[in-house]
Amino acid sequence: MIIEPRMRGFICLTSHPKGCEKNVLNQIDYVKSKGAIDGPKKVLVIGASTGFGLASRITSAFGSDAATIGVFFEKAPAEGKTASPGYYNSLAFEAAAGKAGLYAKSINGDAFSNEVKEQTIDLIKADLGQIDLVIYSLASPVRQHPVTGVLHRSVLKPIGDTFTDKTVDFHTGIVSDVTITPCSDEDIANTVEVMGGEDWQMWMDALLNADVLADGAMTVAYSYIGPKVTEPVYRKGTIGMAKDHLEATAFKITDDLAKIGGKAFVSVNKALVTQASSAIPVIPLYISLLYKIMKAEGTHEGCIEQIQRLFSARLYTNGTIPVDEKGRIRIDDWEMNPEVQKEVAELWKGATTENLTSIGDLAGYKSDFLNLFGFGFDGVDYAAEANEMVEIPGLITVVK
Repeated sequence: MIIEPRMRGFICLTSHPKGCEKNVLNQIDYVKSKGAIDGPKKVLVIGASTGFGLASRITSAFGSDAATIGVFFEKAPAEGKTASPGYYNSLAFEAAAGKAGLYAKSINGDAFSNEVKEQTIDLIKADLGQIDLVIYSLASPVRQHPVTGVLHRSVLKPIGDTFTDKTVDFHTGIVSDVTITPCSDEDIANTVEVMGGEDWQMWMDALLNADVLADGAMTVAYSYIGPKVTEPVYRKGTIGMAKDHLEATAFKITDDLAKIGGKAFVSVNKALVTQASSAIPVIPLYISLLYKIMKAEGTHEGCIEQIQRLFSARLYTNGTIPVDEKGRIRIDDWEMNPEVQKEVAELWKGATTENLTSIGDLAGYKSDFLNLFGFGFDGVDYAAEANEMVEIPGLITVVK
């Protein structure tokens, strides 16, 4: 079939297998171009199919020759219907890893479930014995609690006061005001259940109890802080409460890992175009302005540049891992440079539909969004027939 992007709001309903392959190969080429990293050798990535998780798997494998196990929840293809992009990404990654002689296996299922945790542990025991790095990079709006069975849904809302500010429809370029009403206590609790640190803790408890963590093993989860302009709806809103919980969990996990000399870290990463961030009001406008400034300065990074720098300049330098006053790794340092933020704030005040294309990088935002689904890559013939029915050999699918 000929596959074209079909949009519904901030979601693309189709993905292109060849385009997703090109996306993965481009990231692999970037990591290889930066040279070897004296990093991990056996890695588990929870949330391994897109964004920072995929970049972590690529960096581990092609920067450090690591064996990797990826856990994700992706839709397989059906006749006339494409798979989700993460499925095609993972297929491309495993194919490239196989050509390079690197171990790579994947588990497709609900990472919040006990069944997926058990299957992952069985696979580690059978194939790798122990792992030395666990990346936790889940981005789901819902979570069924594995103990209570309750289905929790996260919300993006401010706490206390109604929030009103600018946003942009990145499809049309129209800048308008958005108003979000404050959350309830139940909203906060549900969002923390979904996006907080409990599941990360459950994963690490299960792995530690099963004796599949090597001495000195590290685990890293990803977070975001962001600028003043997004604070009310993000860092000081419901999602911020979940991020606070995630960051506090790192200290608990570090205490638990002390017996094997291990540590847990939260890495605060840069604002980037992802399926999740595209759904957050205000963020697309902020990213459009930020991209313009950082690209002009030569400091702009995508997911793979961020994670390659995290591994090579923070996690694996054979020295002390630098952290901020709250114990977090800051790889958002270039974004949060005071001069960059001052310039964003100035542009924000005057941003309109009419001038956004000149003061911001809306074209770059749109391009990155399409890239998430395998569209817009040079060297891919999008007018040609594509086989949507490709499968990941040996994929372990866990159905509850």
